[in-house]
Amino acid sequence: MTTTELIDQIQRATADKTPLCIQGGGTKRWYGQAPTGEILATRNYAGIIDYDPSELVITARCGTPLTEIKAALAQKQQMLAFEPPSFGSDATIGGVVASGLSGPRRASAGGIRDFVLGAVLLNGQGERLAFGGQVMKNVAGYDVSRLLAGSMGCLGLIAEVSLKVLPVPRSEISLSFDVSQATALKKLNDWAGQPLPISASTWENHRLTIRLSGSEAATASAKGKLGGELLNDEKSQQHWQDVAEHVHSFFWHQTIWRVSLPATVPMLELGGEQFIEWGGAQRWLTNPTDSADQLRQRISALGGHVTLFKGGDKGLGVFQELSKPIMTIHRRLKSAFDPSGIFNPGRLYPEL
Repeated sequence: MTTTELIDQIQRATADKTPLCIQGGGTKRWYGQAPTGEILATRNYAGIIDYDPSELVITARCGTPLTEIKAALAQKQQMLAFEPPSFGSDATIGGVVASGLSGPRRASAGGIRDFVLGAVLLNGQGERLAFGGQVMKNVAGYDVSRLLAGSMGCLGLIAEVSLKVLPVPRSEISLSFDVSQATALKKLNDWAGQPLPISASTWENHRLTIRLSGSEAATASAKGKLGGELLNDEKSQQHWQDVAEHVHSFFWHQTIWRVSLPATVPMLELGGEQFIEWGGAQRWLTNPTDSADQLRQRISALGGHVTLFKGGDKGLGVFQELSKPIMTIHRRLKSAFDPSGIFNPGRLYPEL
């Protein structure tokens, strides 16, 4: 497939005012508001365009399988440090960027937006727009390429993307502690203020698990200081893989809310079960006692926001309602990039 074929379909849709549903592997089709429109398939627009391990950057077309990118990086002992979830073997790098989802390492390494260096976007007129570059110093002015991370395809088709990559840590070990939620949050906040190589954390059912990443000397020193039960390599790798891909038993629930909060917020009684990540900044929740509006108001007052991540009634709004000034900015961006409103209409917010 070529960009010409993609542009032709976009221009026809604009002329006919036909909504388009951008889709790569379809592994995240369930995420966000319900998708609508004619499928604009990107899976065949694939391939790694450039990969320079010495510069820590990889550039690929949107339909490139995430597995292919991970394999290429693994050969050079490098990785996508934000640990994007695949949710299936068909995941593509375009979907990774558009969904904006990051995994267990996000709290220590940063989210996907922090690793997007540049992108090529096909807008609503079928124009090919290039933003950013392949090195950090090229990112100046309006950083549109990073704006695309988490945009759910509502601004246009992310045709190509350049991502910063990082070396795989030389040593990784996991420690487990039998503690209450309140104690776990206190420990995580105390540890966050110390020079410890903590790269991930989870808490559920009185079990706090942390991952230490870095040099062998650094992880060994941290282990000696923190104590806890050392997980064997197989169990450790399986745990973080299960969490990243949401195959951990907690994520078997049909409806899951994602509560994003400042990590310093102490234990909250929200009803249902909780699964905590990112040092306390991400708290997955099932069966909350409060209604959706009450939950969102409560979390907003604490400086956070709530997403209906999976299942439930999407009529409640998957993503928390934006303030009027911020929504105005979103509408102007949508109008600038997609004036006919053909790309993934309503997928991010009904108004878009």
